[in-house]
Amino acid sequence: MTSFGRKTILITDVDHRSRESLREVFEPAGFRTLLADSGEEALNLASRYEIHVAVFEMHLPRLTGLETVELARQVRGLWIPTILITADHTDRLLQRALKARVHCVLGKPIDEPLAIKAVNRILEKFY
Repeated sequence: MTSFGRKTILITDVDHRSRESLREVFEPAGFRTLLADSGEEALNLASRYEIHVAVFEMHLPRLTGLETVELARQVRGLWIPTILITADHTDRLLQRALKARVHCVLGKPIDEPLAIKAVNRILEKFY
């Protein structure tokens, strides 16, 4: 990791293996991780901890990743730089993500070096 200090990444995915895989990518790179399996749990964690980057799976139960991003802004007044991950990477989804001010959309399975690069770019831009 570059010299950003120990930053926290919130990883939200319904699939336990996907969450753990992302944890295994980010923690050795020097990041602290918080894990959630739903948008509601992610909102709860974001209200209790300082989150520097959020990684949301698009297809979460009840709230989608994009709905979680928008709800965090509306209800809690939180703005967190966000990466959306999905196996359904379409132009329509990309347009919706850009409208929601998501930093980037990464396809699944996650390319680990690309994920680290995306987080580091966010940190350079916002911190």
